[in-house]
Amino acid sequence: MPRISTLRITRSHKIATAVLVAAGSVTAITATGGPSEAQTPQARSSVSVEPVAAAGIPTAKDAAAKKAAQENAAKEAAAKKAVADRKASAEKDAAEERSEKQAANRSTERKAVTPKKFANNLDGWIRESLEIMKKKNIPGSYEGLHRNIMRESSGNPNAVNDWDINAQNGIPSKGLLQVIQPTFDAYHVKGTPKKLTDPVANITAAANYAADRYGSIDNVDSAY
Repeated sequence: MPRISTLRITRSHKIATAVLVAAGSVTAITATGGPSEAQTPQARSSVSVEPVAAAGIPTAKDAAAKKAAQENAAKEAAAKKAVADRKASAEKDAAEERSEKQAANRSTERKAVTPKKFANNLDGWIRESLEIMKKKNIPGSYEGLHRNIMRESSGNPNAVNDWDINAQNGIPSKGLLQVIQPTFDAYHVKGTPKKLTDPVANITAAANYAADRYGSIDNVDSAY
């Protein structure tokens, strides 16, 4: 049986060994940063790590949220501006409409205050009749009216024919253009007096009748 040599461990050997063991433990702790490798997978599987902004630098999630907030603010501002623009446009249109109505009312008032005046004679009666005829689309000229008036009544608005067939039938011709009552009633022009011998009413009714029968009072050159 071989001899086993024994090693004598001195006090110095024990101290050196203790120092080495301590140093190894510190190195192991520093390298692992805490628990053993056997424990690390369990810790990783149970902890959810969220991105954290470091030193004031925003994460991608923060940037997206900020962008979305800015877009929403821009949309709200645009919507408010659109509403304000529509309101301003409506107010402008309403103001223009009021201004136009006021101008029209003033114009109407001026016309009502200062109506066109015609002389109370044959010339004035013809001219007033022509203005009414123009508004009613009844053809005729100053010359055509004047020529027929002078032939029929010599310009007398109260002239009465008491001898022809109409007179014999009880409906004598009267007025500047010698119109009988039934004809006057049928061709009376609205807006003129309903009086057969009224100069303007007589002229316009006769011109209306002549337009229906002959195309125009200008085409009449004899009794009609």
